[in-house]
Amino acid sequence: MASRGTTDPAEGHVGPKIGEPLWPPVVSLLAFIVLNVSLRVWLPSEGLVGGRWLLPAIELVLVVVLVAADPRRHSRRALRRLVLTLVTLLLLTALWATAVLIYRLITGSKVTQDPGPLLAAGTLVWLGNTLAFALLYWLMDGGGPISRSSRPTPLDFAFTQQMNPELAPPGWRPVFLDYLHLGFTNSTAFSPTDVMPLTLGAKYSMLVQSTVSLALFGLIVARAVNAFT
Repeated sequence: MASRGTTDPAEGHVGPKIGEPLWPPVVSLLAFIVLNVSLRVWLPSEGLVGGRWLLPAIELVLVVVLVAADPRRHSRRALRRLVLTLVTLLLLTALWATAVLIYRLITGSKVTQDPGPLLAAGTLVWLGNTLAFALLYWLMDGGGPISRSSRPTPLDFAFTQQMNPELAPPGWRPVFLDYLHLGFTNSTAFSPTDVMPLTLGAKYSMLVQSTVSLALFGLIVARAVNAFT
């Protein structure tokens, strides 16, 4: 899955790249792990889903797999399934955390009465959903980064550079940071912005993300205003 060349022993040259650099998703996950652990240490334990360490543990395992993955030595299909399984688990845990936080907001749980912990918990859940969906989009689109590197046309998502090729250099392909931007804008605008979903899987993944973000924003802002006043 990394951006590595393949060497032909007969001709002695490096072939085309088979993916893209993995440092952007790895750095994004590591940054979120640091924030995740810091806020979880500070937040009351009753306001956390799966204890303090479930989400950071899943994220750390995903980082290890991404760093250790080498498509030249292992089955690309098996690696993609493993990474997709971990991302799906991360996404389900993030959605579970969202549901629990919304339930606590509705029932007026103690953790939602103090504006500080409330905003910290809301930020943590929102960022977790944004990162999880960005990883899902990155793996979903066109069969993942490896398959996408040899696909000339968009499959699940159409980016501006693909719809208007004159705006991008020849052979442009979306990378993880493009999907992170997609996840962020869908979480804040609650709808597609500069990237259009083309398949049902892409459309309904974005629908779930925007619905979750809208519910979080509405309930957290309302509760925070009430707590401050």
